[in-house]
Amino acid sequence: MPLTADALRLDDVRYAYGRHAVLDGVSLHVRAGEFVALTGPNGSGKSTLVRVALGLSAPHSGEVHLFGEVPGALRQRWRVGYVPQRAMLVDHLPATVEEVVASGGVARRGWARRPRRDDPVRVDRALEVVALSDQRRVPITELSGGQQQRAFIARALVSEPELLVLDEPIAGVDVESQARFRDALVTRCHQDGVAVLLVSHELGAVADDLDRLVVLRGGRVVFDDTPEKLTAEGVSLGVHRTDLPVWLEGPG
Repeated sequence: MPLTADALRLDDVRYAYGRHAVLDGVSLHVRAGEFVALTGPNGSGKSTLVRVALGLSAPHSGEVHLFGEVPGALRQRWRVGYVPQRAMLVDHLPATVEEVVASGGVARRGWARRPRRDDPVRVDRALEVVALSDQRRVPITELSGGQQQRAFIARALVSEPELLVLDEPIAGVDVESQARFRDALVTRCHQDGVAVLLVSHELGAVADDLDRLVVLRGGRVVFDDTPEKLTAEGVSLGVHRTDLPVWLEGPG
């Protein structure tokens, strides 16, 4: 895929629940190798945008493309890695960290095929990226919330996706996990050319590494530019951690 190609593109997308417009003419693109953050106040439509972008919900109007295809027509689903805000875990799930991460390989090879010879290498690499190699045989339920999120990021990385979509992946996790998370994303994005769409209120950990920041408010994009442009308006993403949340919740 060319470096300038769009991994994800939404054009004039509209979505509503009954008469309530959730997305009102949203346009957004994420190119290969680009690190984009999507933020906005609660109820601004971020989660709906993610569902529409991934093809989990169909837009009422407008167009959505993943690698030039409408989401339902994309046959190579492994090209998209998705990490939800909180993956559901069964308390008695008898799976180790390594087993959970290895399950991400199914996205690329399919359920009917046997594991590939290089699958263990991919698992090792993903665990190393999120700094969980020494926890590989620990039951996933025994990890902290932040460690679990890192494990699910590793699971998404095993299929070597070309687009990573992460929905509030570091909400409430510890500072160390945030730093590991940042390192993992920057490596995949800037070294491997992976497109990253990060949905989050907490951008301090990645403030210096973002290529673009997109702000959604009232179902519309009200800002789409470099973080430096927002800083020039007096809004800090990382130094004063309350600036962004206060600005987001302020008048439209």
